[in-house]
Amino acid sequence: MARKAKIERANKKAKFSTREENRCKVCGRPHGVLRKFELCRICFRELAHQGKLPGIRKASW
Repeated sequence: MARKAKIERANKKAKFSTREENRCKVCGRPHGVLRKFELCRICFRELAHQGKLPGIRKASW
């Protein structure tokens, strides 16, 4: 889990766009964040398996 101070700082409006940090909206993880969903890969997978993300289905080939 990310520290609360880091999460709060990431949510704050940055003075410059290059200072913005992508973090997961659920757990605050800074790496492996999918921009379209604003979720990390771990939370994305959990929510997709629970059926809470519309239009997402597990790939099988």
